Amino acid sequence: MLVVMLMVLGLPLGGLYFFRIYENELVQQTERELISQSAVLSAAFRQLVRNLPHDDRTYGKLLPALAPADSDYEPITPLLSLINPIQPPRPDAQPAKFPADQFAQKIGLLMRPVLTDTQHITLSGIRLLDMNGTVISGREEVGLSLADIPEIQRALQGDYAGAIRQRISDEPPPPLYSMSRGTHIRVFVAFPVIENRHLQGVIYLSRTPDNILKHLFAVRKKVFVAIFGVLVLVVLLVLLVSATISRPIRELIQQTERIKLGEQKWVEPLKNPVTYEIAQLSQSFASMSHTLAERTDYIRRFASHVSHEFKTPLTSMQGALELLQDHLDTMPSEQRQRFIDNLLADTQRLRQLVTRLLELARADALEPSRQESCLPAVIAALQNRYAERGLQLHFTSLPDKPLAIAPDALDTVLSNLFENSLQHKASCVEITARLNENTLKLSVHDNGTGISPANRNKIFIPFFTTRRNNGGTGLGLEIALSLLKAYGGKIELAESGQGALFVLGLPLSRLSA
Repeated sequence: MLVVMLMVLGLPLGGLYFFRIYENELVQQTERELISQSAVLSAAFRQLVRNLPHDDRTYGKLLPALAPADSDYEPITPLLSLINPIQPPRPDAQPAKFPADQFAQKIGLLMRPVLTDTQHITLSGIRLLDMNGTVISGREEVGLSLADIPEIQRALQGDYAGAIRQRISDEPPPPLYSMSRGTHIRVFVAFPVIENRHLQGVIYLSRTPDNILKHLFAVRKKVFVAIFGVLVLVVLLVLLVSATISRPIRELIQQTERIKLGEQKWVEPLKNPVTYEIAQLSQSFASMSHTLAERTDYIRRFASHVSHEFKTPLTSMQGALELLQDHLDTMPSEQRQRFIDNLLADTQRLRQLVTRLLELARADALEPSRQESCLPAVIAALQNRYAERGLQLHFTSLPDKPLAIAPDALDTVLSNLFENSLQHKASCVEITARLNENTLKLSVHDNGTGISPANRNKIFIPFFTTRRNNGGTGLGLEIALSLLKAYGGKIELAESGQGALFVLGLPLSRLSA
């Protein structure tokens, strides 16, 4: 998208920059042509000076000593640019302070046909000046002086000079031509005629640069090719946007529609996401979809288990109450008491079940806090509590690095494990720990009856318990698992020769990791 936006921004700016560069190139091309014409006219001027008889063979104004040329070639590079300020229109010619040299006037007369024929082809304004800046040949201003014009003053010193001046036209330009600055300017060059360090005269030429629109029309085939290239570039950009953004998003929309219609269970990651951001979006959708599907299955199974767990004691209570209602007067007192005891037991079981369900709900919806806990302190508090119930906790040199889990959550997780140990007739629990890169591996190994191979894959299923008759609800491990998940931890059942061995992964605090 950044590339596309930069291209869209660059098109008008590039077009404007292209117009300015192209106009400047047309100005320099005009200056280059005027230099070429001046060089030819200067050569003709010098040749006439050599061939015409005159008394002084060193005709012209002697110039100061010039630096010797590096070679026989002395090219003149165009120097004019539209970046520089445009000078005002050329000043009018003034009366000459000195009459033109007679020999220079003769050369001007001889050069006049050449200048006329040249103007018919080049459309340039041509003036021949003598060594003092007086016009000796041209369509007009002959005999007048242009010596006060800056570029001619430099030429009279023996240096080439040029200028871009405002052009005042008698006719308004066409509307489209007003877009070009070249319509309102004129290029002037002053070329000194020098031989043997003597200034013999000045060639003063001027011409309006080609209009950019006229020039573009002349090369319209190339312009059409450039426009076609830009259109191809735009089409490629559209295809790029469609391939990198639109197509992957449409694929995600199609998957969500299939999920809504029940044709698909969850969103699959895109095979060709093209861009990193779309790949992230695809993975995020897939992860969210899998999480929602798992949560839906969990809620469905949970509802089924809850209904079953509540249905059994409720059915028993209903049957006992119906018997009491129908045979209360004739029922022996011992049997009546037995039914009442069963009702109380079922009521107690339902109460305990509701309590555990609330604990599980709080664990599932827990927002992890930023509290930290110290493992030795939590274990020491639990050691005193369970020693009174006949369960000894054995541990040595536990790491005291801060854990990224709240103390009450860690207490609940360990308490559920120790309760399971008591229910399976354990009298001792061995606790060991080792540090990994970002986690603490905590092993809890008891000496109880353990878990049978047939039940090893069921212990984390909600409501699964082998101690239902002794008040077990089958939610303790599920509560521990939910609490650990909330804080980025985990729990798993490991192999052991005797008793049950649980391995917990507890996250370390970022400051201590």
